[in-house]
Amino acid sequence: MKRVLLSWSSGKDSAWALHVLRQQPGIELVGLLTTLNTEFQRVAMHGTRRTVLEAQAEAAQLPLWVVPLPWPCSNEIYEQLMTEACERAIRERVDAIAFGDLFLQDIRAYRETQLKPTGLEPLFPLWEIPTGSLAREMIAGGLRAKLTCVDKKQLRTHLRAATLMPRF
Repeated sequence: MKRVLLSWSSGKDSAWALHVLRQQPGIELVGLLTTLNTEFQRVAMHGTRRTVLEAQAEAAQLPLWVVPLPWPCSNEIYEQLMTEACERAIRERVDAIAFGDLFLQDIRAYRETQLKPTGLEPLFPLWEIPTGSLAREMIAGGLRAKLTCVDKKQLRTHLRAATLMPRF
């Protein structure tokens, strides 16, 4: 049985990666690993409130592994704190860390490079699944998402673009 820690951004891709991993025989999920901005008590990746993060972990029935990040946080500090999380994972006999990444090769390469010296295997259960297919699969599977953070500048741009697009 491969013991797997899931890198948890609190978003839909992480949630679907959790679903996919739970369908795979030979995988034992042992926790959700997330970085938390300690200044704002929010998930570093998506800005999700800590209370929501904790509710997600409870709903998933998995322990939450929080990596507390100072604000601001340099890459050096981030990497040191993640190294400490990996050391804990090794002590707790974790074999792999899974990520919900889809397409960004540079992010995947970074994760692989960072994990290589630890011996922890990087897993990418959603890698290169076409976005449209993945979205349809998620919706058909009952996944529901809530917006937790919106950049109003981006929202105005995208709404304006959406109103200019022809409807067929």
